Amino acid sequence: MASATGDLHKHRGPGAYWNAHLAGALLGLTLLATFVITGHGLGASGFTTAIAARAAAAVAPVSTASNAYLGSMVAEGRNPLNAWITWQVVGLALGALASALWARRFDWRIDGPTRLRSLPRTAMALLGGVLAGFGARISAGCTSGLGLSGSATLAIAGFVFLAGFFAAGVLSGFMLKRYWQ
Repeated sequence: MASATGDLHKHRGPGAYWNAHLAGALLGLTLLATFVITGHGLGASGFTTAIAARAAAAVAPVSTASNAYLGSMVAEGRNPLNAWITWQVVGLALGALASALWARRFDWRIDGPTRLRSLPRTAMALLGGVLAGFGARISAGCTSGLGLSGSATLAIAGFVFLAGFFAAGVLSGFMLKRYWQ
């Protein structure tokens, strides 16, 4: 009997997606809790900057220390990875993995435009990621840090960022539409 139940569980399809309104409300409550408990909002792009600062300090410590952008992160022997944002990103990754496993939606695949092969899909994803990261550094925040947290504090920069982010998404969607059909 136990193996029949196990077989049934193993062959069921993926779990249903959450209701978008419920997920949005829970995200809002999570953001509020983050402000109350830690004193700052959500964010992620600062983690990649911390990784860059740590790597640069390991390879070229003198140049990194004198760099106006990265120097303060490694000043006095500080480890930029020893910060709240590191634990947030680690928790986010582990939470996403647990959620995907629980909903039976974990899968290794290269997703993307259906008219492209794997290598161009991967190249497009990497280019998009680099551009998004570059944009996050220029605007001093990402969709969670500047978009969600900034807008939640009614910062004008948060709203300007979100408008630009959505406009770029719509423009990119129109430009790349032919690869998806």
